[in-house]
Amino acid sequence: MRVAAGRGSLVLHLIIVLVLLATALAAGGTLHATSYWVVLAVYAVCSIGLGLADRHDAPAEPGEEEGASKAEWLARASTLLNAGIALYLVVEHMMAGAGTGAEDAVAAVSRLPAFLLLLQTGLAMRVAHTILFSGLVTLAWGGTILFAALVPESGLLGPQISLTEEVSGLLTFLAASLVVIDGTRRLRAAVATALRVEHEKAVLARFVPGKVAADLAREGGLGSAKLRHACLFALDIRGFSAFTRAQAQDDVVRALLDIRALTHAAVTEEGGIVDKYVGDAILALFVSGRAEDQARAALRSARTIGRRLRDLNREREEDGAPALSIIVALHAGDVLVGVFDDGFRAEFTVLGTAMNQLARIESRAKAAGLELAVSKDFARLLEQDPDEGPRLRPVREQDGASQALPLLTLD
Repeated sequence: MRVAAGRGSLVLHLIIVLVLLATALAAGGTLHATSYWVVLAVYAVCSIGLGLADRHDAPAEPGEEEGASKAEWLARASTLLNAGIALYLVVEHMMAGAGTGAEDAVAAVSRLPAFLLLLQTGLAMRVAHTILFSGLVTLAWGGTILFAALVPESGLLGPQISLTEEVSGLLTFLAASLVVIDGTRRLRAAVATALRVEHEKAVLARFVPGKVAADLAREGGLGSAKLRHACLFALDIRGFSAFTRAQAQDDVVRALLDIRALTHAAVTEEGGIVDKYVGDAILALFVSGRAEDQARAALRSARTIGRRLRDLNREREEDGAPALSIIVALHAGDVLVGVFDDGFRAEFTVLGTAMNQLARIESRAKAAGLELAVSKDFARLLEQDPDEGPRLRPVREQDGASQALPLLTLD
């Protein structure tokens, strides 16, 4: 990328040299025509030299400190060179005057490089350099006007030069500078945001589906652990320990993989993330979008799994295999979620009180013989849409059960 940037810088320098050549031809009749050409030649050599240096000395890796410092030095030198030629052209025109009979055209062409070089400096996306360029040109231009106004007998201004027109030109340049500086700042911020999003997306894509990674990256990313709202989904196969003792090993593995496959499909279809498998248990997360959308997606996933499990059980019955039953627990809350990297292994997961509560909800759902159990916190998110939301009813707790997390199930 740095090599491409260097090539683009060289092209821009060549274009500016051509524009300045046209400026010199238009102002060829001034009193200072000889110095004009000399300064232009010096600028052309230095400008092309800096462009070639930026192209050939670009480091292979953008992160190299030496290469970055060299690029900064070249950019600063280019900014100072551009400011020098821009203020020379403006001041030289004011001192020489327009003796060609085409005053307006010569004045416009003499001021054009200042605006063109301002844009080039801004496109480099270095706000400090843009301010430096604008400040130097403004100070020199304004200082010349002020001196000419305070000391009219100095004869600084050419015969066809009007202070009013020069002040107007300076104010125009100052306004353009403010616009370019603000645009440079905004563009730099936008590029930084885009790069951050792409980095977060690349990190998350190692752990979650591509679409989910893109959504999370746009929402602020989870490349590092962050506290955010999530809807938690836990699935367990009922009676799996007894099932493993009664069935052949191949049948146990097949049943486990079938449940994992249909759960993974149902969760990812709704934008969720299958976080981990622990034995016959599956933990999934819904962390993107609004909390209400997370809850509806989690519930749709649970219902889809229920429908597909009935189809799977019909196929198992036809093969003479026992039916499978599951327990799904749904909870919502703020958790610490993201990529945890200890230097040996990176893992995308969640931590927090809500995770511990989810385990208790699942255990109580199993004791109550429920297929689906949701916490009050989860149900509260579904109440935002009472017309389309599910009909839930409280679960009668057994004696001694904790009342801190009341359970509900589908009516």
